[in-house]
Amino acid sequence: MNYYIATILTKGKKKQLPIYAKTKKEATSYAKKKSTGILIKVVESEEPFENKFNRIKKDILQNIQKKKINPDALIGAIRQLAVMTNASISIHDSIYDIATSTNDTALKTVFTKVADDINSGSSLYDSMKNYRFELGNLTLAMIQLGEKTGNLDDALYSLANMLEEIRANIIKFKKAMAYPRNVMIAMAVAFTILISYVVPQFKAIFEELNAQLPLPTQILLTLEYLFNNYGLYLLATLFSIFSILKYLINNNKDIKYRWHQLLLKTYLIKDIIKFSTLNRFTLVFSELVHAGIPIAEALDTSIGMIDNLVLKNKLFSVRMVVEKGGTLKQGLEDTQLFENMIIQMIKAGEDSGTLDNMINKVAQYYKMRFDAIIDGLSEAVEPIMLFIMASMVLLLALGIFLPMWDMGNAVHGR
Repeated sequence: MNYYIATILTKGKKKQLPIYAKTKKEATSYAKKKSTGILIKVVESEEPFENKFNRIKKDILQNIQKKKINPDALIGAIRQLAVMTNASISIHDSIYDIATSTNDTALKTVFTKVADDINSGSSLYDSMKNYRFELGNLTLAMIQLGEKTGNLDDALYSLANMLEEIRANIIKFKKAMAYPRNVMIAMAVAFTILISYVVPQFKAIFEELNAQLPLPTQILLTLEYLFNNYGLYLLATLFSIFSILKYLINNNKDIKYRWHQLLLKTYLIKDIIKFSTLNRFTLVFSELVHAGIPIAEALDTSIGMIDNLVLKNKLFSVRMVVEKGGTLKQGLEDTQLFENMIIQMIKAGEDSGTLDNMINKVAQYYKMRFDAIIDGLSEAVEPIMLFIMASMVLLLALGIFLPMWDMGNAVHGR
């Protein structure tokens, strides 16, 4: 966000209004909405150090405190909004009624502000796009689709179905990860207890030996020292690092891009992200094409709902190819994200004039691939879990028993 100063004439006096905006045009529009006086000029300026410090501090606190709307509450609100829109109730009244009736604090806050913005003359999409984190990119993409096609109620019904499907996949993911997670927690607790209470008993014996201790034992004693003397400091440090990283990932585009690159290179996670993203992208894109939206514009909206910046950049190149007169098949092929079978399906859809149906089939294919990964998640995680457990047990065994064996050998004169 850039820092601008708007000069406004009110009751014969000039006053300056500081504004944060991405562009001068956006800053000018904001100044006109928020002031009743005459707007003289809007100029970009250097942000005062005190303002910058307070803004960064506020952003960090908000980043830690802000949370997404409860998925079940959001799905219920979207379905309710779809029903009320279908019944020809005004958007403002519908949003306001949902805000006053919900028990979810985050939903109430967001929908109340959205209702106020709509009352000021903004569209539903323009009002909601300021709450991208809370609502999610998919919600904004489908709202935009509904406003472009004039079938907002149908778009809202489709959105509710998609959100329910995503919710079901998340629940399935959590169930698949429940056993590995519980085992790892139990192992971590046992390891911590052993390090904190058992290893110190052996430490006294090892110190009496005054002998060169093997590496596993040195690692154990170092961990014991850190746990018992700096445990709380380590936890505080880890929490601080996590908070700072979260802030940087959310607010620095370069760091966010590198983080997303790392995720796409991580075992198992890369496939979950890739197939879930391509499934939603093709699903929204097929809906837009079916509604008669031009391909370049449909790509724009569909790409806008993608969270991963690496995939987003690759798919944005498809739009560039289409804008230059190239085919959709050519653009998708250049990204190297799609198998040859998918490329041939898209080509067949373009040649036969059934592109929307073909893309919808592609969306179903990626849904099948994503479901297969989720269903086999426990089996895929088991090797990692066994490796970590074996490493912990081996470290404890070698760290404690190697010096004991050395003691036995010394006693027997070996």
